Amino acid sequence: MGDEQAWTEIARVGDVPEDDVIEVTVGERCLALFNLRGTYFATAGICTHAHARLAEGYLQDDIIECPLHQGLFHVPTGKAVGAPVSRDIETFPVRVEGGAILARLPG
Repeated sequence: MGDEQAWTEIARVGDVPEDDVIEVTVGERCLALFNLRGTYFATAGICTHAHARLAEGYLQDDIIECPLHQGLFHVPTGKAVGAPVSRDIETFPVRVEGGAILARLPG
């Protein structure tokens, strides 16, 4: 059953300052975890254009700028919104339970 997804703790609430992003590794998966005005979002952590780490990019409102070629992604949807990126990044549902930030990741 390749479609199964599990909720996995990826960080604690205090790990991500408001309006910031951190990199999280779960197994072999690199994620970018965003705190946008108190709401958490998880995306793939690597740019779809040139494999740069998105957590090292510049976050402005709900847009992350890739640190390598300045491509832009809309964090909540993963949509590529600024050249040179043209492929969206994967996004993952996130919820908070107690002080744990959980993401629903493919199994």
